[in-house]
Amino acid sequence: MAGKQSLVPAERIERAILLIRGQKVMLDADLAGLYGVSVGRLNEAVKRNRGRFPDDFMFQLTKEDFLNLKSQFAISSSRWGGRRHPPYAFSEQGVAMLSSVLRSQRAIHVNIEIMRAFVRLRRILVSHKELARKLEELEKKYDAQFKVVFDAIRELMAPGEPSPRRRIGFSPRGKG
Repeated sequence: MAGKQSLVPAERIERAILLIRGQKVMLDADLAGLYGVSVGRLNEAVKRNRGRFPDDFMFQLTKEDFLNLKSQFAISSSRWGGRRHPPYAFSEQGVAMLSSVLRSQRAIHVNIEIMRAFVRLRRILVSHKELARKLEELEKKYDAQFKVVFDAIRELMAPGEPSPRRRIGFSPRGKG
């Protein structure tokens, strides 16, 4: 498949991989969209083959998980359009198992692309850890004159909240 164009852009898959309960997962609605099936069809196939999906392969979000997810990503409830139950989350192994219950050619090809996306994310995480380790070694090797540089690099590497923005516009009595 080296010369063929993928069915689904890698960026779309990578955006659908979320961190929930400390696991990288994909939600049933996102997977159904990628596979070109309805959420109901995907979940029916899973329920018919429940033994293939232990808790570390798939779990249902609690209401708290779901509310946290909606607030974290500013997801509107219309995206989940009238769902009666919170979504199911599938780990990498659960996604791999889906290819055995959704037997279409599209499901097979999409699964290959999803597995590649999980591998790319793992490589990025490993390289980030390797960079942090190398930075620590350099910091030990050089004296305090480079401390400011190392601190600045660490700050750039750390995922954090953006600094508060200064409000623009007229403010009475010079407040802002």
